[in-house]
Amino acid sequence: MAEERAKVAVFISGSGTNMAALLYASRLPDCPYEIVLVASNDPEAPGLALAAAEGVATFARSHRGLTREAHEMALDEAARAANAEYIALAGYMRVLTPVMVKRWAGRLLNIHPSLLPKYPGLETHARAIAAGDAQGGVSVHLVTEELDAGEVLGRIAVAITPGDTPHTLAKRVLFAEHQLYPRVLSEYVSRGRDPAHLLARVRALALALPEAHERESHGSAGFRVGSENTGKFFAYFSDRHHGTPHIALLAKTGSMDELETLLEAHPEAYFKPAYYGASGWIGVILNRPGLDWDLVAEWLERSWRAVAPPRLTRLMDAADDF
Repeated sequence: MAEERAKVAVFISGSGTNMAALLYASRLPDCPYEIVLVASNDPEAPGLALAAAEGVATFARSHRGLTREAHEMALDEAARAANAEYIALAGYMRVLTPVMVKRWAGRLLNIHPSLLPKYPGLETHARAIAAGDAQGGVSVHLVTEELDAGEVLGRIAVAITPGDTPHTLAKRVLFAEHQLYPRVLSEYVSRGRDPAHLLARVRALALALPEAHERESHGSAGFRVGSENTGKFFAYFSDRHHGTPHIALLAKTGSMDELETLLEAHPEAYFKPAYYGASGWIGVILNRPGLDWDLVAEWLERSWRAVAPPRLTRLMDAADDF
């Protein structure tokens, strides 16, 4: 059975050529995402008609007469109603508020016509030409509260030729934009299903705990606390072991009662791992939509504290009491 594709809402303000590039790429075999909504702050944006013609749901709400917060709330509600997991900004000409950015943190992408970190903001091509740069280009980045300052996920450089104007350069950069955005979006939404990416994130969280170290166990990554000789395992990484479809963190619960309660209440988030489950370990499912990495960090710390030497946990216990 094919894996469910990531659901993406695209925000536009005009012609929507990058939206179209994302949309048509989504129709190719094995594309890991689908466009579930095209939304705009301009009801007359030409890109809306293109999306509607292709059978994609659209939403438009003019920002005129509305506070920025009220307008964003309408767009946010439309994206959520479409079950979007990610938002791709594609020529959306409004700066988002910190509230909106935080609400979609890690799931909000933008395309910007420069080789970031060069030339954030507007007039990028004119600035690159005026600076005498040999290349302009395009970047796809995560959106953060600081304008055009989020992690850059991909870039393509475009040569600046003698006699270039901002208009002529922009036309060539647009070709690069249409190549870059679908590829970067595909790679990004696939991270949540990529064992190597998930293990790297678990590893970083686990090894940040005091005296934690990694040791392979039955062919999988395991994490221990204490000395190399006497340390105890507090977590394991499981990649679809024993026939399960789950990529998971295995961590210790407080009791079998807690384990069963969690399994019953949140079957979408937890499972009982083979062998380990009989000893009160739970599987925290990592390859699922909307994964909360703060929750993963909490499970790691909790499991670490369950087996760590008292000399390491004493200060933490005192802090909790305080």
